[in-house]
Amino acid sequence: MSTSVKQMLEAANAAVPKITPAEAQAMIAKGNTLVLDVRDAPEVEKSGKIEGAHHVSRGMLEFRADPDSPYHDKNFAKDKSVIIYCASGGRAALSGKTLKDLGYDKVFNAGGFKDWADYGGAVEKPIEPGM
Repeated sequence: MSTSVKQMLEAANAAVPKITPAEAQAMIAKGNTLVLDVRDAPEVEKSGKIEGAHHVSRGMLEFRADPDSPYHDKNFAKDKSVIIYCASGGRAALSGKTLKDLGYDKVFNAGGFKDWADYGGAVEKPIEPGM
């Protein structure tokens, strides 16, 4: 029996709590938090990212998050809270579910980058193309 993307999103949204920009900001202020941008590089280059966020595209997440992977990124630590965002929240939810499956307990979906920017959260400027 196959699973639809709708079912995958429902499961991800059930497993990963959604938080508001204000809640995300409070968690970031407390420290020991990884803010994770899972959008593709061209999206980040165009709009910028949450100040201090770490960018790992959705396609590389498992490889970067798994401590046993040769591609492991040391920014990932299971004792940290992980706040994930994308463009609108769908990839963040799926990414959060993936991290939960990999043993990360404190994972939260902050929705889309626009939510953060509209809230007035600190943003790093877009990258100039070719840099």
